[in-house]
Parts: sequence; C-alpha cells; structure tokens
Amino acid sequence: MDDRDRLVGIYLRDHLAGSVAALELIERSARSNEANELGAFLAGLHAEIREDKETLLEVMATLDLEPSRVKNGLAWAAEKAGRLKLNGRLLRYSPLSRVYELETLEAGIVGKRSLWTNLEALGDPRLAGVDLLRLVERAEGQRAGVEEWRRRAAAALRPRNTPQS
Repeated sequence: MDDRDRLVGIYLRDHLAGSVAALELIERSARSNEANELGAFLAGLHAEIREDKETLLEVMATLDLEPSRVKNGLAWAAEKAGRLKLNGRLLRYSPLSRVYELETLEAGIVGKRSLWTNLEALGDPRLAGVDLLRLVERAEGQRAGVEEWRRRAAAALRPRNTPQS
C-alpha cells in the first residue's frame, strides 16, 4: 500500500467513525423528540445516514480497507461523553439540547458532503460504480433539513414577548 492509499484509508476510517457517532446522536435525539415532528424527521434522517454509512463501507471494501474498531469505539464513547455538556438542566433534556444536537448533526453532514466531493476529486477508477454526485446531493438535502430544524430550535429559545427580527 502506497502512502496515498494509507492516507485515504485514515480519512475514510475517520468518516466511518463519524457516522457511528452521528447515528448514536440521531437515535438519542429521536427518542427525546418522539412526541413531536422533529422525532419523525430524525427517524427518516437516521435511515438515510445508515444507508450512507453502508455506502461508505462498500467504498472501503472496494478499496480493500477494513474499518477500525478502535476509532468506531472511540466515536461511540465520544458521543456518549458529549451528553454530559451543560444544557441548563441537570438531568433532563432541554430545548438547548435540541439546538446542540442539530448543530452537531449539521456540521457532520457538511463533513460528509466533503467526503463525497473529495472521493470524486480523487478520481479512483475503482469507485466508478459509486454515484458520488447523488450522495453529494443527498447530503445537501440532509443539511438543509437539519438547518431548518436547527433554526426552529434556536427560535424556541427566544424569550417570550421578544419581537422577531
């Protein structure tokens, strides 16, 4: 394996670990919002991101790359540790939790979009069968959906009787 392949392997394993953390975050957030429309949105997003993770695993297999159990385990643990951040309530979910979760998901989706565009730029002929442009478009749609929910969640933090801008 040459240095380029080694670096691509590190990059793909990092993104796979990110998908592990994202799926955990979405599951937790969907449970916390199961009684509202956001919960339904997150359930659909979870299915799409799970598909994206499977596509990434297929890309890695095509490139003869194995996932890193260590990185995936650390990502899983980091998502759990991220729950300890202060959200204005000691033990309960808060409206600020929702904002943080959606912000984190949005950032991850932007990174995933970059993954697909970087793989396109790589131009590896072994990936000719992967519809990277469709994956870029799907990531853009996911980001737009999460952004809309993030904006709603942030607006819900506005103090009562405060005029909207």
